[in-house]
Amino acid sequence: MSGSHQEPYIRKQLRKGGATLMDRYSNFGFHGSVTSQKISRASSDAGDSGPRSIVSDISEKVVDKSSEDVVSDSLVEPSGQSLSGKKSKLPRKTSFAFPIIKSDLNVDLDEGDDTVETSLTAHETDVDCYTYSDTARPTIERSYSVNKRKSSLSKIPLPQSAASFYIGDSPLMEVVESCESIYRLNSYLKASRDEVNAGVPGRFLHAVMGQDFSDVSLVASTIMYAFYLNETRKIGQFCTVPVINMKRADLSSHAEIKWLLNSSQIDQSSLIFLDEIDLSYYDLFGGLKLVLLNGDRLPTKQEAFKEAVVEIFGCKKDSEYPWVETVTAGQDCSCCTLIAENFALYSPEILAGKGFSRLLLASILLDTGNLTYHHCTSKDKYIATLLINGAGRFGCNGLYQILRYKMYDVSDLKVKDILRKDFKKWMRVGKPDGAGSRGMGSYIGMSSIGISVAQLLAHKDTATQEIVYFQQSEKIRLLMIVSGYYDRQKNFKRELLVSAESVDLMKNLLHFFNSNASQLPLKVLHQPGLRDEMRAFEVDQVTSRRTIEQLLDEFGGTSKR
Repeated sequence: MSGSHQEPYIRKQLRKGGATLMDRYSNFGFHGSVTSQKISRASSDAGDSGPRSIVSDISEKVVDKSSEDVVSDSLVEPSGQSLSGKKSKLPRKTSFAFPIIKSDLNVDLDEGDDTVETSLTAHETDVDCYTYSDTARPTIERSYSVNKRKSSLSKIPLPQSAASFYIGDSPLMEVVESCESIYRLNSYLKASRDEVNAGVPGRFLHAVMGQDFSDVSLVASTIMYAFYLNETRKIGQFCTVPVINMKRADLSSHAEIKWLLNSSQIDQSSLIFLDEIDLSYYDLFGGLKLVLLNGDRLPTKQEAFKEAVVEIFGCKKDSEYPWVETVTAGQDCSCCTLIAENFALYSPEILAGKGFSRLLLASILLDTGNLTYHHCTSKDKYIATLLINGAGRFGCNGLYQILRYKMYDVSDLKVKDILRKDFKKWMRVGKPDGAGSRGMGSYIGMSSIGISVAQLLAHKDTATQEIVYFQQSEKIRLLMIVSGYYDRQKNFKRELLVSAESVDLMKNLLHFFNSNASQLPLKVLHQPGLRDEMRAFEVDQVTSRRTIEQLLDEFGGTSKR
């Protein structure tokens, strides 16, 4: 720029007690390090992404301070918004493609304080920029606390990163950043639970609910979409609440979900699980409105509520409920990708919070195999980049590895929690066989585990008794525990542990297995301490869980519930 253009800014006078800013700058080592001064910024400066220019030339002219000088207070201003909310002007510089804001710099330097506080006000130039007060967003102030890490991550093979190089893989203490977005979310969750506890008087229960499989995506999408609806659709007659389609007790068997909720600072006591709310009560009196997530129809056990469905979000195909007017297609991407996209359009600054964005990002990474699955879309990758702050010091690869490790780590779980982690059961519709059928319901169940049968039985001294207790609590006549794991040579192994209600039922099952040996070739595993009603087998060939499930369907005739 020419000297004539620089003149109005070079001559800005910054004064305090007869000293110029240049005199103050003499205390700093510009060619090395800062000497004895400490500098802090207002939170608006730390989060302000708008372009700014820094005054590089300052006049050495000293002007005496008069008694009428006014020291301005330190003000926090939202990014890209003038304090008045009115029209401001941005400069145009011909030698660069991006604009630079030329500003007055007001510096308050007290003799007894080493803290430098700055505030910037826009100066008029030749480019107009219009801002409006009604679109101003609240300033998010950040604070940090140092907490003892709740769980060690040192056992997890995290990818190399600069953070792990400097501070190790799993420090005992961690710095936790307060998240305004999570504060708003927790406030909403607590208020919605309080209203449900009060019976939702005079309003419809607008319940957001996903499918009945327990995973990170189910929990994250249920919480986040309910919060989005509450923020954007201000319908006084609706009490919008997330209902997680699993029992609260089942959460203890999902270490990955618990870790994610804890690290995202979600208040778990404010969450509503399926066993903590009676949806049939609201449906009976016509007070239930359901939002179905990530599916075209309700699970079988909730099919009775289908008339209450008013919205479907993230379905992969045409809905089976033609009366539902509000349907959002999944577009083959993660459900949380669509939810994050909605937040980005409605209130993008809410995604800046680390805990808030982590909840969404974790779901996208698991749904897409760390963005590597063939069905991963460009929208998944774009939104994951937008939520990158949620990965924190781990990075996306590290966050994904932690979640995957937690999914298969059962070292801290009880036997019943290991069995419940991936469990399903069916109702038997065939003829009862044996006298033992009178005392229990006609159910067959299957649990999938990621460890060997020997590891399961060695998990606790009373492991076999714990398996029987689990079988009795679920009222299962026949429990099939399907093990799938990799041995030390990286070979995949498939093993079975069968627990029957009676010896007669076990004999019938063994006869059925012998007649279907071509589909399920079994080799007996000798495990000491097994009851007569239990048998362990190794599958001689790679057999999918689906094949084993189909064979169980054929045994005696069963129908899924």
